[in-house]
Amino acid sequence: MKVFKFLSLNLLVLITFLGCSEKIEPIATTNILDTTQVYEEFDVVYGDDENQTFDLYLPANRTLDTKVIILVHGGGWSGGDKTEMDALKTLLIEDFADVAIANINYRLADSNNKPYPMQTNDISTVVRYLKTNEIKLSISDQLGFIGTSAGGHLSLLWAYSFDTLQKTNMVCSIVGPTNLTDPNYVTAAEESDELATYLNLFGDNLTDEYLQEASPLYQVTANAPATQLFYGGNDPLIPISQGADLNEKLSKLNVTHEYTLYPEAGHGWTGLEFLDTWTKMKAFINTNL
Repeated sequence: MKVFKFLSLNLLVLITFLGCSEKIEPIATTNILDTTQVYEEFDVVYGDDENQTFDLYLPANRTLDTKVIILVHGGGWSGGDKTEMDALKTLLIEDFADVAIANINYRLADSNNKPYPMQTNDISTVVRYLKTNEIKLSISDQLGFIGTSAGGHLSLLWAYSFDTLQKTNMVCSIVGPTNLTDPNYVTAAEESDELATYLNLFGDNLTDEYLQEASPLYQVTANAPATQLFYGGNDPLIPISQGADLNEKLSKLNVTHEYTLYPEAGHGWTGLEFLDTWTKMKAFINTNL
């Protein structure tokens, strides 16, 4: 899905484990980074593909209790880049002085490479990297996720289905797909060639079993982390049912969560709606991370 307007323009507002089911042990090392200083590294390589990189930000005065927020960009599973999350990263750095940030790229889907499980596997590899190097980096294994659009889908799916060690404390999805079996997608895809192209990345002749496995709505359990959802009522790519149905299921499971629908917003927003989003997100992170 397209890059969010609210992320691409929010600087204006400022002016106004592979599967992670096995235990991962950190590497003992004497090569510990200076914890008194901010440390930032760009394009950290975690795989052979050119898109398997991430940017790392570590705050000053961090400890082994410092938690990590992982940012996951959108782009319809087939495009996008971590730089699209830089404005959000800036907001996090300004308002959360004690949080580390990993802003990730992941392998992009095409006709020969389905988004799932390739992209959730990439998230697992990044988490494994962070865990293995937590002593060197002086960070904890406690995580939060913020994803936009396709990145919201991947964040929810990884937190619900892949984090079997339950190290994720909170996940925030902004217009992220939640149910690939949603019949409302049929109508939406008929009206949007762009959406049809994105959904076709998951392949032809797909089974319900595969689509449910790749859908956060079907993977969420009562043990899910605190979840925050934002959606637009006039989104041409994401039917309202995507957020409403997950909100309903989270309520039934008694999972801590928040759901916000902006009735007039589309696939992203600016201005007062963005300020509302950031205000709610800050409070949610403070409470749940």
